[in-house]
Parts: sequence; structure tokens; C-alpha cells
Amino acid sequence: MKMKGLKLSIIALAGLLLAGCGGVEKMKELPEGFSLKVTPNPVEVHANKVKATFEGTIPPKYFNKKAIVEITPVVVYEGGELPLEPKVLQGEDVQANNQVINYEAGGSWKHEVEFDYKDEMFKSEIELRFEITYKDKKIPFDAPQKVGIGTMATYKLVDLDPKPVMMSDKFQRIIPEEKEAQINFVIQKADIRKSELTKEEIKMLNDFLVEAAKTKNKEIKELKISAYASPDGPEKLNDKLSQDRGKNTNKYLEKVFKKAKVEGVEANLEFTAEDWDGFQKAVQASDIEDKELIIRVLSMYSDPEVREKEIKNLSKVYKVLAEKILPELRRARMIAKVDVIGYSDDTLRYMVENNAYDSLNVEEMLYAATLVDDVNKKIEVYKKAGEMFNCPRGYNNAAYYYILNKDVANAKAMLDKIPADKKFAAVTNNRGCVALMEGNFDEAEKLFADAADAGAAAKYNLGIIAILKGQYPAAAEYLAGSDSFNQGLAMLMAGKIEAAKNTFNKVETAKAYYGRAIIGARLSEEATVLDNLRTAFGKDASLKERAKKDVEFRNYFENEAFKALF
Repeated sequence: MKMKGLKLSIIALAGLLLAGCGGVEKMKELPEGFSLKVTPNPVEVHANKVKATFEGTIPPKYFNKKAIVEITPVVVYEGGELPLEPKVLQGEDVQANNQVINYEAGGSWKHEVEFDYKDEMFKSEIELRFEITYKDKKIPFDAPQKVGIGTMATYKLVDLDPKPVMMSDKFQRIIPEEKEAQINFVIQKADIRKSELTKEEIKMLNDFLVEAAKTKNKEIKELKISAYASPDGPEKLNDKLSQDRGKNTNKYLEKVFKKAKVEGVEANLEFTAEDWDGFQKAVQASDIEDKELIIRVLSMYSDPEVREKEIKNLSKVYKVLAEKILPELRRARMIAKVDVIGYSDDTLRYMVENNAYDSLNVEEMLYAATLVDDVNKKIEVYKKAGEMFNCPRGYNNAAYYYILNKDVANAKAMLDKIPADKKFAAVTNNRGCVALMEGNFDEAEKLFADAADAGAAAKYNLGIIAILKGQYPAAAEYLAGSDSFNQGLAMLMAGKIEAAKNTFNKVETAKAYYGRAIIGARLSEEATVLDNLRTAFGKDASLKERAKKDVEFRNYFENEAFKALF
């Protein structure tokens, strides 16, 4: 009998314990008035981060005074899941530091989270998992509560197409050259003294002319003789002197050409009887003490005879003029202009296509690269220019085409050949392009900012960085005027729907049509969604896989016309 009574006591105690635990078990059944939500929904990724706010409302007479509830948000995606930091709530009799939910009044809670985005999360759900702790016993809910319908990653459509910058060549097909020499004469004389013909400048002019006349790629464009007399003495005499000096100088040049067996070169002659202009310039450039007085006399009188008379009246000054200034004005100037004619486009193209690099200078080589159509050949020519002439422009321009080809390793290798202390905006911009394509966005941003002098390309590239960093209004400003998909995307992400639509309409890429479809979805325009997705898929079939999962189109997932696109 005693044993039977003991058994009944144990059963009664167990019943009491189960009854006590059973009150907590009932918390697994969410009552009317219990609400859960996540904001935004779907959650959005910006700068590769997802921020979400979870909120819940708990009705009165639900939360056990001695219970603890741990609410864990979990991102469930293809191939895995990511539990986030939990929110812990407690009943009013629990001795801990969590948010308290009153049994009689109920309450509400809020929980903010942030996590790194992975591409696998593009198609995902967010659920809340509950676990009750009561007297050291953990009681999980039978099923999680789904609150999030996916992840919106529209900014990830950004085209990582940084714009590289070329450095220009300085090629000139026709290079003008000019050389001048002067023969001086004795006062009132027109004969050429032998000492004048042995001057170095005369020898250099002779060689310059003869070589030009005999060289195939040189052409004498002009040979001019300007003969002068100084502004002293009778004007009639000075007129004859200047003409005789010019004619004698011309005869001298004719002998030079005849001796060199050069034909067909003729000089143009011009004569100045009284060289007042030369006189004024010579005085102004001299250190004569009274030169301002002389200049004033010249400005006061326009008649040559009066000028000469007034200057001679300055007896002390005139003596200096006669010794220092006037002799230099009794002269004949020989001015030769020659065009050096470079290779034609056809010749340059033939030379680089046949690897005749040794016959080209650096400017010819850089220019020749622009004439060939094959990109690989362009790169070869630019690399050769870099190697043969240690030319930063050659290496930079080879990197330009590697960047366009998405060949990051070779682009970097070319740019690394340019010394870091040589600052070129184009090179800095192109290094930024490499950094961007390697995923080093902070470094790329710094380089693009330093390359402001590279112009529109650097500005466009900063726009890409701004999109990647979630700075959409700034991105829209950087990309303004580019009429690119990225410009439209920046406007879309900044909430400028109409501006984004107008920009996408200017772009004929697959992504631009996809962008138009997104706008259609946001405006609930079914035809816009379907028509533009159809065109986008025709241009790039890989977008189908994205669109199937893209929560931008969540309202169409069950639409038969939408499903038929796939």
C-alpha cells in the first residue's frame, strides 16, 4: 500500500511539472494579434551590404513571465543559409538584461541587422526561427516564420566597363624647318666681302639649302632675300644700295646652287631703302643712354628726311648710332623655309605590318599603330614603341587595349613599366581601371580622383565606383551626359524613374532593355515588362536566368505570359 501511494505522488508531481511546462509549450501557437515583418521586403543590397529591420507585435497574455524567447533571422538561399544576430526577449520575472515583454500588456520589438551579400542570396527567403527557454529547457518552434521574399540586387547590374585613356602621338607628316643668315655691307657699298661668306651662319644656311634640294622627303617652300639700307644718306642712294645688295646676294646663292648641281631654286627679293623699323627696334634693344629721346624723335616725325635731320642734330647721340646701330642695318637677310615630308599613311601601315620598326622614330610608330585595324597588332606596335624608346605612351596605349579586352594581368604589366614618379593623368586613370577590375574599389577611386585631368573618362569611372558604393545621386552626377546604361542605372537607384527611363531609351544594349523592364515592373506596366524582357533576352540569353529569380519581377512570377518568356 505504501508503494502504491508513492507511485501516485510521483505521477501527480510529474503532472504538475508537465502542466507548468505546458503553459510555455502553448507559446508555440501564435495567437491572433501576433505580427511579424521585415523592412524593406524584399530586402535590398547596396555596396554589397544588406540592412534589414525586423519588427514584431506580441498581444497581451501571451508571453510567459518566466520564459525567454530567442528570435533568429535566417537568410535561406540556394546551397546554404546564414543565421543573423538574434533578438532575445524575456518575461518580466526573468533576471537578465534582455527586452522585457509584459504578460498582461504584451508589447512590440524591433531588431536591425546588417550582413554581407553573396551572389547565391539573389534567390533567397528570410525566416525567423524561435526558440523558447524555460527553466533551462529549450523548446524550438515546430516551424520557422517566413517574413522575407528575396533580395533585390539591382545595382549589381552595373557595367564594370571602366574607360581607359590613350596618350596621343606627336606625329607631323610635314615638319617645317627654317634657317636664316645675314650678310652685312660697308656703308654705301653693295659688294659682298669675302669675310662675310666665311661666317658660320652662312655655311650652315648653304648646307641647309643644298641638303633640302637634294633630299627626296624635303621641299624648299620659300627662299627669300630681304635687302636693306640704313636710314642715313639720300633716299635715292639708299634705294639703289638696297637693290644692289639684294641682287648681289642672289647671285651668290645662285653660285652655291650651281656648284652643288642643284637646279630650279629661285629666291624672292624684297628691298627696303631706309630701314626705320629695324632702326627703332635696334635702338630699343640697345643700352644707349638717350634711346628714349631717339624713340621720341622717331614718333614725332614721319618724314624720313626730317627724322634723319633731327637725329643728326643730336650730335653726341648720332656718333653712338653711327658706331653701334647703323652698321647692322646695312644688310641682306636670307631666309629659307623647308618642309620635311614624312611617310604616308600607306607606307607607315605597310612598315608596321611587316615589322620594319627599326626605320621608324617613336612618333611615327605611335601614329602607325592608329592606322592598323587588328587590335593585337596595335598592341604589338605600342609595346615595341615602349621597349625601343622607353616610351610611357607606348606602354600606356598597349594597356588601353588590354583594358578594353578585360585582360587585367597584361594591362597591369604594361602600366608597371612606367615609373611611378612619372605623373600622367592617362596612366593614373588606367591604373584605376586595373584596380577596379581587380575589385580594389577604394584604390580605384583614389586613382580616378587623382586623374581628374584625364577628363570625361575619369569622371565616368568615378560614377561606376559611386554605384558600387551605393552613392547613387553622386553617381548620377558623375555619369551625366554619358548616355550609358550605367547612367540610367544610377538614376534608377536614385529614384529618378523618368530620367532613368529616358536614358535607357538611348541605349541599345541588352541590359538597357532589362532596365526598361524593371521600370515597367515598378510602374505596373505589364506590356513594358514583357516587351523589353523579350528584347533583352534576344540580345543576351543569359539574362533569362537572372529574370527568373529577380524580385523586381515578383508580381509576375505567376503570370503565364511572363513564364512563357522562358
